[in-house]
Parts: sequence; C-alpha cells; structure tokens
Amino acid sequence: MVLSKRVARFNRVATNQVLKHVAGWAPGFAMVVHKGRKSGREFRTPVNVFRTKDGFVVALTYGPGADWVKNVLAAGGCTLVFRRKNITVHGAELVHDESRQAVPVPIRQVLGLLEVNDFLLLKRE
Repeated sequence: MVLSKRVARFNRVATNQVLKHVAGWAPGFAMVVHKGRKSGREFRTPVNVFRTKDGFVVALTYGPGADWVKNVLAAGGCTLVFRRKNITVHGAELVHDESRQAVPVPIRQVLGLLEVNDFLLLKRE
C-alpha cells in the first residue's frame, strides 16, 4: 500500500510545514539534509528515524522512489539533524524487509498495516 501520492502532496503542503519545526529535536524524528541530484539545491525533509547499532534506519513510507531517497542514494549519504545535532551519515543502502526487523516492535505493527517494507539504512561516521 505505501502512502499514496495524494497523502504525500498533503504532507508536503501541510504536515511537513509543522514537522520542519520539530523534526530536528523531537523523539523519533530527524531532518534529512540533502542536495538535489540535478539542481544541486539543498533540501530538508522531515522523516521518522530509528537508531541502529551503527547508524540509523528510515522507514520509506512513500517507497524507495521518493526524490529525497534518490538524492541521498546518489550522494551516498546526507546529514541528519537528530536531537539538535548535525550527524553526517554515509553508506546509504536500500533494504526490503517484510519482517521490518530494524525498527522497534510497536512501529513494525504500524508499518505492517501500511505495508511499508522498504527502508534506508544510514551509517554514522
């Protein structure tokens, strides 16, 4: 199912305008700072993020085809604003995992209902 383009548009116009003010410090959120593949412009995208033993995992609720995901993959990494700190991450890797093992158990259940099975793994430097 992954969230629809209609929901993505709404989130870009409404939800993200609120999240951009809290994503850099609120628990479970981060701001992905990335450069456009073609424009070279800097973009900031709020995401749900979870720590792993060597970095972070982001659930791709809009799928692996989202522009910000393509930008991070093309660059091999990005900066995460996580709990008010800028963290450089690298080794961006797409992972398809229907068991959703990299995220906490309660989140697995929610992502299962949304049929989210794709994740972006990011390693800390």
